[in-house]
Amino acid sequence: MPALLPQPRTGVRLPASECLTRVEDGERLHALLWRLGPGWRTVSSAVLGGGITESEWVLNAQVAHGYRRTDPARHLAGLARDAGVRGPGVGLMTAADVSAHAGARDGGARAVVTAGISVRGWAASPEAGAPGVAAPGTINIVAALPVALTDAALVNAVMTATEAKVQALLDAGLDCSGTPTDAVCVAARTPRDGAELHSFAGPRSEWGARLARAVHRAVLGALPDRP
Repeated sequence: MPALLPQPRTGVRLPASECLTRVEDGERLHALLWRLGPGWRTVSSAVLGGGITESEWVLNAQVAHGYRRTDPARHLAGLARDAGVRGPGVGLMTAADVSAHAGARDGGARAVVTAGISVRGWAASPEAGAPGVAAPGTINIVAALPVALTDAALVNAVMTATEAKVQALLDAGLDCSGTPTDAVCVAARTPRDGAELHSFAGPRSEWGARLARAVHRAVLGALPDRP
């Protein structure tokens, strides 16, 4: 008889994303926007609002292939203002079509992934790293847990999401660990007096396990069809 997983102890969830459309340089582009509101902290590698910070929104914006702007943070901030959001937030970029995103949930954890894999490889490569502004991300992960995490657990959650991404790529038969510009953002509730604060988010912890399963399924669902 399979073991029964404990049910989540909170009803707070990541709001559904909005799919926005704009025309930029003659090209029709999309973006996903989450209006979180107050009470959320994020940890991310995003070009705008990266690190550990309070965030009220998350934007994953598609940009044109061959993106050449050298002010991506300002660009993303302008797109967020155009969408009507204010306050601190996180902005990610990708050349992949974000309207083809995939999402998954597991016991209160949620993940949404946009993916392009035309430029992929292994992280430990003998090639020299490039200085300057990185190109737009190709596999972008936005995930959320409806509980509060310590700073260390937030970093642990990024590790867990990344491990789950690599597992999904291998399960899909891809000989790679990702693309050179992958980005991740994990949101969790802001700690409050009297509320439980979780110190672990590794893949065998209560919430890390849920996060890993959600990210794994979302990455598999977002990978483009290959010939």
